[in-house]
Amino acid sequence: MYISAKVDYGVRAMCTVAAADGAVTSEALARAQGLPPKFLEAILNDLRRGGLLTSQRGADGGYRLARAAEQINVADVIRQIDGPLAEVRGLRPEAATYEGAAEQLQAVWVAVRASLRSVLEGVTIADIASGELPLSVTRLTDDPDAWLSR
Repeated sequence: MYISAKVDYGVRAMCTVAAADGAVTSEALARAQGLPPKFLEAILNDLRRGGLLTSQRGADGGYRLARAAEQINVADVIRQIDGPLAEVRGLRPEAATYEGAAEQLQAVWVAVRASLRSVLEGVTIADIASGELPLSVTRLTDDPDAWLSR
């Protein structure tokens, strides 16, 4: 899975907003996470339009989560910023069809999406911001092989 800079920055911003007391300006978010301010502003606008953030202008202005951090998972952020978790040539995995020796490839792509969902829908912004990841995730990261690139 390719995780774009937009998604990485968006999740980092959401976690920072979740950990804050009150509204957080885009400038403060950029500083806190070392992110490019203009690029971050575009990401925050996407998250606001998608109903994950709210914004307020003025002296007490800034960004807030649109709902509790426990109700926003990583998959929500990814879908808002980059679209579906898994696509095959621009199609949903269940819409991709194959013939002959490759016929079972569709099932592989559907399984990949299900695997992504199990992690990304199971981890909330609150989990990350609090440092308390679900056991299902820590079990995966406890395996030393998980940390090896191939």
